[in-house]
Amino acid sequence: MSDYIELGSVAEFVSDRIDIERVNKQNYISTENMIEKKGGVINAKSLPTSKTVLNYKPEDILVSNIRLYFEKIWFADKEGGSSADVLVLRTAKGYIPKFIYYVLSDSNFFKYADVTSKGTKMPRGDKKAILKYIIPDYPIYYQKKITTILSTYDNLIENNNRRIQILEQTAEELYKEWFVRMRFPGYEKTKFDKGIPEGWEVRRIKDLGEVITGKTPPTNDEENYGGEVMFVKTPDMNGNLFTIETESYLSNKGNDSQPKKLIPEGSIMVSCIGTGGVVSINGYPAHTNQQINSIILNKSLEREWAYFTLHSMKGTIELFGATGATMTNLSKGKFENLKILYPINDLVLRYHTLTKGIFSKIKNLNIQNQNLKKQRDLLLPRLMNGTITVK
Repeated sequence: MSDYIELGSVAEFVSDRIDIERVNKQNYISTENMIEKKGGVINAKSLPTSKTVLNYKPEDILVSNIRLYFEKIWFADKEGGSSADVLVLRTAKGYIPKFIYYVLSDSNFFKYADVTSKGTKMPRGDKKAILKYIIPDYPIYYQKKITTILSTYDNLIENNNRRIQILEQTAEELYKEWFVRMRFPGYEKTKFDKGIPEGWEVRRIKDLGEVITGKTPPTNDEENYGGEVMFVKTPDMNGNLFTIETESYLSNKGNDSQPKKLIPEGSIMVSCIGTGGVVSINGYPAHTNQQINSIILNKSLEREWAYFTLHSMKGTIELFGATGATMTNLSKGKFENLKILYPINDLVLRYHTLTKGIFSKIKNLNIQNQNLKKQRDLLLPRLMNGTITVK
C-alpha cells in the first residue's frame, strides 16, 4: 500500500536554544524524566545550571539518546527545554508529526538506532544514520487513521502517569509534613530534644530488615536469561516507585543459580554503586545486579515510611559512598549501618494506614500501563507494515 522513504526527507534535528529562565520542572526534559517503553515523561526533579538548553516546541519528537534500548520517546504537547542527551526532531510540512512519532515508537527504530550508535562507554545515536532510517510513505488520510487508533492507547497511559504522579506527591507531602517538618499529629504537645521528638530513636537501616546485595548470573551462559523473573538494574528503577518490568529477565536456571539473592515482592531496592540513591519497590519477586542493595522488611507496615525515608537519603548515600570521582560505591556494610531517625511505632502505623491505599493504586496503575503498552506495541508494527489495514 505504501512506498518507503528516508526519515531525513520528512524530518530534521533542531538545535534551537532557550533561556533557562523560561524553563521549569514541568517543561524540562532529560533522559532521567523520560519513561521507558514509550511511557511519556514526568516532571523533572531539578534543572541544569547552564544558561540555555535545547528548545523544543509543540509537536516536536523527543528521543533519549542514551541507552536507546529503553525506548524513551515523547511527543511534545508544549514548548520547553531539553538536555543535550535528548534528540529533538521536527517534522516537515506534508506529514503528520504524530504519525512520525508513532513510526519512531516502533521497537525496530530503537534497535536500528542502537546498532548504528557511536561510542564505547556511553554510546549515543548517530544523527546521520538515524535520518537514513526507512519509514512508510503513507498518504495523509491513512496517517490520520493510524494516528487516531494508537493515540487512544497513549492517552490512557499519559492519564495514568498523571494520576501516579499526583498520588505519589500526595503521599510524599504527608511524609514531609510528619517526618521532616515534624508537624505530625500531636506535635504541639510533644517535647523535643535537639530537634528530635521524645520517644523517637536513632536506628540503622539493617534494623528495618535483611539487606541483600544483588548478583549477576554469568552472562556467558545464555540459558540464565530470557525467562520471566525480573532482573533489576538501576535504570529500570529510575522514576518508578514500583518496578514492574525490566530490560532483562532471568530464566528458571538463572533464578535457581542464586536462590539466596531472590528478593520477595515488596522489598525496597536502593542503588549504591554508580548512580547512588535511586529507590524503588519491586512489584514482583526479583533479582538485582550487584549495584543494588535491597531490604526485605521485617514489618510490611513500615514499607511506605521506609520508602520515602530511603528516598530522602540520596545525598547521604552519595556522601558515604564517595570514591573521589563522580561514581558512588557504597558497600553493603556501610549501607546497612547508615543511621535513620525512627518515629514512635504508632506514627508509622498511622502513616501506613493513610498511604497503603495510595501505594496500591500506584502499583495497579503501573500494571495497567504495562498492559496498555504491550497491546499498543503489538499493534504498532502491524499497522506500519500493512499487516493490519484500517478502513
